[in-house]
Amino acid sequence: MDNSSTHKRSDPMQEFYDALETRAPEVREREQFAELPHLVAHALSAPGWAEHLAGVELRTLNSRAALAALPVLRKSDLKERQQARPPLGGYAPTAPGKLKRLLMSPGPIFEPEGYGSDWWHAARALFAAGFRPGDIVHNSFAYHLTPGGFILESGAHALGCAVIPGGVGNTEQQIDAIAHLKPSGYTGTPDFLKILLDTAEKTGKDVSSIKRGLVSGAALPGSLRAELAGRGVAVMQTYATAELGVIAYETPALQGMVVNETAIVEIVRPGTGDPVAEGDVGEVVVTSFNPDYPMIRLATGDLSAILAGRSPCGRTNMRIKGWMGRADQTTKVKGMFVHPGQVAEIAKRHPELGRVRLSVTREAEQDVMTLAAECAGEARGLADAVAASVQAVTKLKGRVRLVAPGSLPNDGKIIADERSVG
Repeated sequence: MDNSSTHKRSDPMQEFYDALETRAPEVREREQFAELPHLVAHALSAPGWAEHLAGVELRTLNSRAALAALPVLRKSDLKERQQARPPLGGYAPTAPGKLKRLLMSPGPIFEPEGYGSDWWHAARALFAAGFRPGDIVHNSFAYHLTPGGFILESGAHALGCAVIPGGVGNTEQQIDAIAHLKPSGYTGTPDFLKILLDTAEKTGKDVSSIKRGLVSGAALPGSLRAELAGRGVAVMQTYATAELGVIAYETPALQGMVVNETAIVEIVRPGTGDPVAEGDVGEVVVTSFNPDYPMIRLATGDLSAILAGRSPCGRTNMRIKGWMGRADQTTKVKGMFVHPGQVAEIAKRHPELGRVRLSVTREAEQDVMTLAAECAGEARGLADAVAASVQAVTKLKGRVRLVAPGSLPNDGKIIADERSVG
């Protein structure tokens, strides 16, 4: 759902990309959930979604609670489903031959790109990072088969920028292009931006025209952000995936990432579709309003948390903390896989429990599982009952340790493999 056509686009000198960014949160919620039943109805025209969402009552999809009742689609399952129903698992209502590009990410997982301006919804993130119409942008995301280069390029074009398609590698050739064409902006990984600056310094080439960057695809430690700023390049981050485009982005406030106007984001307990409390770390689940390739509750496998309150920059949408690790913590114990969903199922069987964490260690050359579970007060026989659930769900014996509420870290980790390697 991109309502840009019905909201006046801001003047380039203004602070916001369009009026959608400063809507009252209750207005945004009402408009998105009014559109959701239409999105799902459209998705159901594709056989993959018709199978996945069989029996869904469209008229009831009018709230976050109703959305949370729908099953998640795990990104990790897309490869298998695409092999069974090529090319896109039956999740694209638009026929393959009517799409603009068919792309491939490692896995392999295949993704489409459709026609239309800013198909990946990246222009908003570029605007927040200071890019404006008339800028020249050097894009060092990959163009070969993978979507990264196209995601940022299409956003830059929609914003009215020219793009140098640098791609990956060929560092010295890219530096020659920058020195001659003098782009004011950079898109790519933060690591490669540092490589470009370092190599230019060694070779005496002038790349000082680059003043801002929108980076993704790798961690941006505070030390690297500070180093790049010290060398004249102010960088902000965006969070995007090949299936969803831009999900969230940093703003000049540098306080978390603001969720894109074209998505509904939930944070759920890893291994489940159950939303967690605000501030708790969990898996990022996204519903995107894209008619060519709609995604309804796609579980990304990434961890994050919702930040309370609004961004000081004036944008009113939900904020998340950014990427905080991977949610898929599946591990093998005594030759059997143990999944986060199994640990969540154990916790569900015992409502007295709060946050839980399964640790896997080695003792006497044997794997040992210990479930630490937060519990208020004494509960006679609870530890034994939980241990029985551990064995029933995982088919493995495990110890249970009841701990005080709030004593387990809020990091989204459900399974901690603490066995030494080697």
